[in-house]
Amino acid sequence: MNHSLPTLLEGDGLRTFGLPILLVLVVTIYLRQSSLSRKELKPLPGPKGLPLLGNLLQVPRTRAWLKFTEWREQYGDLIGLNVAGQDLIVIGNSKIAADLLDRRSAIYSDRPKNIVARLLTGDMVFAFSQHNDLWRTMRRGSQEALGPQITKKYCRMQEVEGLLLLGDVVKDPENWAAHLRRAAASLVIGVIYGVPPIRNYLEPDIVRVNLFVERALYAAAPGSFLVEYFTWMQYLPRWMSPWRRYAEDSFNRDSSMFEDLFAGVKKRLDAGDETPSVAADVIRDNKSLGMSDRQAAWFSATLYAAGAETTSGQVAWVIVAMILYPETMKKAQAEIDRVVGRGRLPNFSDYEHLPYIRAMVKEILRWRGVSPLAVPHRLCQDDVYDGYFIKKDTICVVNVWALNHDRDIYGVDAEDFNPDRHLDSNGKLKASVPNTHDENHHTFGFGRRICVGRHLSKNSIFMQIASLLWAFDIKSGKDANGIIVLPDAMNGINDGLVVRPPEFPCVMTPRFPEVPSLIAEAKELHGYTD
Repeated sequence: MNHSLPTLLEGDGLRTFGLPILLVLVVTIYLRQSSLSRKELKPLPGPKGLPLLGNLLQVPRTRAWLKFTEWREQYGDLIGLNVAGQDLIVIGNSKIAADLLDRRSAIYSDRPKNIVARLLTGDMVFAFSQHNDLWRTMRRGSQEALGPQITKKYCRMQEVEGLLLLGDVVKDPENWAAHLRRAAASLVIGVIYGVPPIRNYLEPDIVRVNLFVERALYAAAPGSFLVEYFTWMQYLPRWMSPWRRYAEDSFNRDSSMFEDLFAGVKKRLDAGDETPSVAADVIRDNKSLGMSDRQAAWFSATLYAAGAETTSGQVAWVIVAMILYPETMKKAQAEIDRVVGRGRLPNFSDYEHLPYIRAMVKEILRWRGVSPLAVPHRLCQDDVYDGYFIKKDTICVVNVWALNHDRDIYGVDAEDFNPDRHLDSNGKLKASVPNTHDENHHTFGFGRRICVGRHLSKNSIFMQIASLLWAFDIKSGKDANGIIVLPDAMNGINDGLVVRPPEFPCVMTPRFPEVPSLIAEAKELHGYTD
């Protein structure tokens, strides 16, 4: 006997036949509507790729942000790419970046697989790890260790490192770049592990830790290893995977080093040493954090990796800016002379009275932030934005370079280094532009992945700028043939996620005769007579 649909949905028929049919109908209608709505969505614009490889061969291995900026002019602020089967979007607009990575951070805060970087770090560097429980624990720990109020207790360390930097430059001005690296590494090791300043930039601990940083930053950069695109390679045996052997062997060596550094802090704490440090805070608070000693050791290492190379790279770009824009150096020095004078060195009590130096910090982070491409995010579920369908597992790359040089936001001189753009007519810092987390630039990242060490970093950059410009005039140097060489502000060295200027000759001369003696006196006062 045939039954019509209404009959089946009545009485016992509903219980016997109607419910399954109803479910089938609902699912069919949903899938049909979903399919129709998907078809109605706009395809993401972007360059056409090749079969199988997609856009793999079109994305440069170095300075990709410049190609992405070029594509932005052609395709718009949201570009869709496919790299060997992996969907990827490039965001070139501050509002889109904020809409997705800030306001939808619940689904845009994951990381790509980072296969090699996670092997290299035992999946314990939370900057590269997935959005899991360990990440949440480490993120909370880092916010507690490096919050804006907590970092004030490290201001004296930063003043001392600024002083030692000046002493190094007075003695050996030609090696200024090495002195910047020593100062940054020494400070971060001191903040993380509570050890005294390291005076030699070739000291084994600094060399070993910096080599780890170089490996980690390179491994996390998109395109460094083919396995990140051809993920089936991760299932090859170890003997066929040189990248795996490299990563696992490096992890074993580095883990031993970081566990020894962390154990040293525990030993000093047990002996009654109360020197402030992040590792000491972690040890005291680890009951609430619940990390193993190995995890805590790698947590500490993560904070070092995030701070050392980035800070020295940023100050190196300051040197570039002072040579290319000498009028800004003179303006900064006039402010320092007015506030600090020439009878003592700058310190953090001058901070509120040096708005132009603080504007310089904002401007160098905007003009030549060391991360022109933000560390990629990963979308953890399907999403729709402005009529575009964005598929789950899409990798999201923010072209920070394009955001920081957007003429619609920063003006027609956005390509220039101009600290005045951050000041009002009274010379005070003005309100930041929207969607920048009150930074007035995008260099520190987005959403739940925003840089936790940004407060410490900004303080370090401030102190080093103020100290260097109090003491020295900075001018271009000459090559072996006696020809003046200007640094190339567009030719950064891209060794992974951090971009720093290439080496160039630079002349730093004391601004007034008393500079060397004042530095020597201050060093002696702090117990340094070398």
